[in-house]
Amino acid sequence: MRTTIHTLSRIIFLGAAILLAACSTTPTQPAPHYRVVGYIAHFDQLDTIDVAKIDTLIFAFAQLKDGQVVLDADSAANLRKLVALKQRQPRLGIVVSVGGWTFDGFSDAASTETSRRRFADSAAQLLAANGADGLDVDWEYPGHSEGGVKSSPNDRENFTLLLQAVRQSLDAVGATHSRHYTLSVAIADGPFVDGVDIAAVNRSLDWFNLMTYDFNNSMTPTTGHHTGLHASALSPPNARTTDRAVDEFRAAGVATDKLLIGAAFYGREFGDVSAHHNGLYQPYKHYVDGHPWPVLKRDFIDRNGYVRYWDTEAQAPYLWNATTQRFITYDDPQSLAAKAAFVKANHLGGIMYWEQSNDSDGDLTEAIWQGLR
Repeated sequence: MRTTIHTLSRIIFLGAAILLAACSTTPTQPAPHYRVVGYIAHFDQLDTIDVAKIDTLIFAFAQLKDGQVVLDADSAANLRKLVALKQRQPRLGIVVSVGGWTFDGFSDAASTETSRRRFADSAAQLLAANGADGLDVDWEYPGHSEGGVKSSPNDRENFTLLLQAVRQSLDAVGATHSRHYTLSVAIADGPFVDGVDIAAVNRSLDWFNLMTYDFNNSMTPTTGHHTGLHASALSPPNARTTDRAVDEFRAAGVATDKLLIGAAFYGREFGDVSAHHNGLYQPYKHYVDGHPWPVLKRDFIDRNGYVRYWDTEAQAPYLWNATTQRFITYDDPQSLAAKAAFVKANHLGGIMYWEQSNDSDGDLTEAIWQGLR
């Protein structure tokens, strides 16, 4: 009997010790959540999108008319189709983007207090009327006219004031609906962001969509990685890269979790390229075209004379056709996995991409989602 009591006491003691240890252990912290954010400009295959693997879809684009953010009839119908996706995935965010490359009107809309208020109030009302969750401002670029748009030396200050006005309008309308409307910007780096006071606009924004693509294109003198993660051994010292863009915004005081790096669901092809280094960072005679990911898979990657190479330093693929002397730069699942690892290692906010309809089979979205898990 004494032995049985002694054994029972030991069991009770050990159980209590285990319970005490469990209670005193620091609770496991939830894993960070990284955003997967995609722009979408074509709306005929929405049923193929795996919305469970996407946090936010950004509608491209709303327009400016008489200084107000508006949707024409077709755009309004397409936005309704996007908002309807929330029935499949209630947590999916639907954001409306205004602007885009060659889109004019921002400089005037930002120029006065009255015009800024007109822009801001119309944007907030548009979101509320259409069941959207936020606004994305894609001004390419304050203080620049490369896209054939009007610019002004005052754009730098006025861009800050415009975003402040938008934030105030979104908060005012959001208060009546007991919700928070997000505000983001599509923004470039290097020489294309010298017209932006990054630290000042940061205070109005929920996150930054870094357009870390189109580094090399029809306006640059050489080929190169148009969306490379790091510098190539062959790239010039001032080459734009994804990691350098992140460093630039971090140096301006932006919290890392507000930075979403960009990925490209398309490639860029150059013709009559110098054959040195399989065409990488070489002069060319003409720009050929852009190719969406499904076309790259079907017609180019290790097909029709195009050979795939991997740049270890840049963590980026490229194609070289020695017969036609054509070069293609693009993102693929391997480079997107590298970008996802970079996001996690640097505690960034996630990955943004252009453009959803260029991933009809879901390969690239899957690579991002898997990489960020």
